[in-house]
Amino acid sequence: MKWNLRWAAAKRDIWRPTQLQAAFREVGFTPSLSKVAALWSGKPVTVRLEDLDMICATLQCTVADLMEAEAVAAAEGCPETERRAVGESGPARPIPRPGSGGARRPMPPN
Repeated sequence: MKWNLRWAAAKRDIWRPTQLQAAFREVGFTPSLSKVAALWSGKPVTVRLEDLDMICATLQCTVADLMEAEAVAAAEGCPETERRAVGESGPARPIPRPGSGGARRPMPPN
């Protein structure tokens, strides 16, 4: 996903995290400046749905304005032909160690 918070904020003439924090306060959203700066500076790992609602209310935008889907293969930097399903290239189950005969070891006594 591509995070477009700065673009959505620029459309509302908001250019700094402190300005965004002040705009958040107007709608009753009071995150810390460090949280606002983290949202501003890069793509967040997680965002609460309630926070998304407040961000959209502040910037008068939709979630689709804040996030844009990107192709997974392009984001990983590998061509789509190199991508494989999980387990496609290796065995489906672990291989027993040589000499174990595939037998289970007994559990130690309690």
